[in-house]
Amino acid sequence: MASEGGATGYIVHHLTPLSVGEGFWTLHLDTLFFSVFLGGLFILFFKSVAERATSGVPGLAQNIAEMLVEFVDTQVKDSFHGRSALIAPLALTIFCWVFLWNAMDMLPVDLLPMIGSLMGMEYMRVVPSTDLNGTFALSISVFFLIFFYSIKVKGLAGFAHEMTCTPFGPKMMPFNLLLKTVEELAKPISLGLRLFGNLYAGELVFILIALLPPIVQPLLGFPWAVFHILVITLQAFIFMVLTIVYLSLACEDH
Repeated sequence: MASEGGATGYIVHHLTPLSVGEGFWTLHLDTLFFSVFLGGLFILFFKSVAERATSGVPGLAQNIAEMLVEFVDTQVKDSFHGRSALIAPLALTIFCWVFLWNAMDMLPVDLLPMIGSLMGMEYMRVVPSTDLNGTFALSISVFFLIFFYSIKVKGLAGFAHEMTCTPFGPKMMPFNLLLKTVEELAKPISLGLRLFGNLYAGELVFILIALLPPIVQPLLGFPWAVFHILVITLQAFIFMVLTIVYLSLACEDH
């Protein structure tokens, strides 16, 4: 596939989503499909483990599930200082889902697009986290949760007071509101852009390696793949921890 349209055409082809619609109503079908598929995979895995859980010697799947639950539970206890039965399951879902998104980057660059082309699909972008729409959809969901918990804990009046009277008091109300608005908007923007930027860059490196002569590809591809395992795990961890911290701040009632 690297020879089709030259190097530039090859790169553009791999970074172009399968989409329908125009303008604001454009839907990236590949991002939606892989997001739903990976989310379903996550649910089926934990459902299967829960149904087969044993108090005796656990199997490999149960060990993995227990390690993930204990790991996330520790992060929640360290970072979240409020009380909510939703935060730990939410953190576990975010970590596993984002990790699975990112892990799609470890598949051979041409594998799924080639299968898609055999099925008549002109484009296919495999990694949901290389789609800004996907990362922003997740970060905006966190953004709405921040407002929900902030209003739930502090009340509408308390939330309005925090937005308008901190940090410089009631006399600086317009300035306070401007600062708080920028602060709150920066949270979903930074969450979405950080995940997108790191995974987009990683995917681009894999595509560039695929353009090299076959004899050179393993020499560069293997070290980058090993390093990228750290990147995909770290980005999922950062997204999860920042979500917990933001929700913890939202639940603080001064």
